[in-house]
Amino acid sequence: MNSPTLTIDIVSDIVCPWCYIGKRKLEAALALPDAARLPNVVIRWHPFQLNPDMPLQGVPRQQYLEDKFGGPARAAEIYEQIRAAGQAVGLTLNMDGITHQPNTLAAHTLIAFAQAGDFDTNDVTERLLKAYFVENRNIGSADVLAEIAEEAGLNGDDARTFVTDTEHLDVVAEADVNIRTLGISGVPFFIFNQQLTVSGAHDPATLLAAMQQAVINKG
Repeated sequence: MNSPTLTIDIVSDIVCPWCYIGKRKLEAALALPDAARLPNVVIRWHPFQLNPDMPLQGVPRQQYLEDKFGGPARAAEIYEQIRAAGQAVGLTLNMDGITHQPNTLAAHTLIAFAQAGDFDTNDVTERLLKAYFVENRNIGSADVLAEIAEEAGLNGDDARTFVTDTEHLDVVAEADVNIRTLGISGVPFFIFNQQLTVSGAHDPATLLAAMQQAVINKG
């Protein structure tokens, strides 16, 4: 008989700072004393591109900020909020160090590569988020993704081949489209046991309560 599980499906984008913050809050929720009573947790990551029309080569960050926020002044205000929220969960986000706004399709495809090889997708996702928000690496580059794959214990050459294969990219792009048909328009988005949802980077207590309710509903 299979052990009971709690599935956590996370819809996110690698260039979404609130997704990084939400990941930390979920980890904090799972570390709370009452979380010990939860069944075995299985986390699955799903792609969502905040900028699905972004050119494959990406654009300069300054241009992106102009288009999205109207200029650096408004971006600075938003950055301050993000930095404060990041610090509250132990993250030091180097928002000002980002010089390139990437297309994230290949980065999501790297997560799919890890999943196909039965590697730890949480680790790969963490490394991608850190690479972008802390180290300010260009995660739209196949070479950078191959480096991150190597750092996670995957084969870098195989990873580069996978994330540049149009068939694999198309599968991930289709998954992104399918997610949107569910009515999901913002991330992070958490789905507990495929039936109870939480949208946004909520506090750990709220996330734990949702997990507990999902377990009760399933039972």
